This record gives sequence, structure tokens and C-alpha cells, in this order.
Amino acid sequence: MLRTTGATGAPAPARDLALLLARVALGAVLVAHGWQKAGGGLGATADGFAQMEIPLPQAAAAFAIGVELVGGAMLVLGLLTPVVGLLVLVDMAGALWFAHRDAGLFVTEGGGELVLVIGVLGLALAAVGAGRLSLDHALTRARA
Repeated sequence: MLRTTGATGAPAPARDLALLLARVALGAVLVAHGWQKAGGGLGATADGFAQMEIPLPQAAAAFAIGVELVGGAMLVLGLLTPVVGLLVLVDMAGALWFAHRDAGLFVTEGGGELVLVIGVLGLALAAVGAGRLSLDHALTRARA
């Protein structure tokens, strides 16, 4: 008999696979966006943020690049997932508020649907963790 987890009764291996896929997908998207920002340079990203009237554009650009590039890679590995998930939520909440709030929902019109989904997925991973197919799990087991 398969062990189940949570209120859903989902088999533990299925839950772990779903969390792995969610982490890898989210991490890959974040790394791509972080790479894009870093490739243009911190100054260019900060200039773009300043044009969008994002407060402290230099700090905001450094935060966004760090969360997206480094945090995205950490999610792929399942490392410090709850912390990174919350940082992703903060990053995307800022993007939603400062860059997309007046543009509606659809990304084709500059809307916030993508950053909304990314932020909520970050929150979900912060809430439930990385699963057993992660460095978080391996490091926790090594300490026990």
C-alpha cells in the first residue's frame, strides 16, 4: 500500500514528483528572467525600473536579479525552498504592483497574469516545502 500525504490523500511519491516539477518549472522561468536582467547589466535594469517609477531602482534591480537568478537555481535544487518561495512572492508582488497593476490581467497587454502565477507558486512552495526529491530533504535527513 502506498503511503499518502496531506488532506488530499495523494500518494507520497506523486506529491514529491509534483513538487519537483513545480520547483524545476518555476526555477527555470526565474533563472531565464534573472539571466535576461543580469545580461543587460544592473545599471540597465535599474534604469528600466526607474522609468517604471519603482522606488530605490538600483536596490530593487539587485534584489530582482538575485531572487530570480540565484533563487531560481536554488528552487531547481530544492535548497532553502520556503525562504526562496517567500522571496519570490515579494519580488512578484513588487512587479505586480509597480509594473503591471494598471495593465489588466493578460500578459499580451502588459498585464500581471505571469507575475501573479509566479508569486502564488512561490507562496505555495514556501507553505508546503520542497518535497523529498530536494536538497532540503537530503540535508534535513543528514542532520537527523
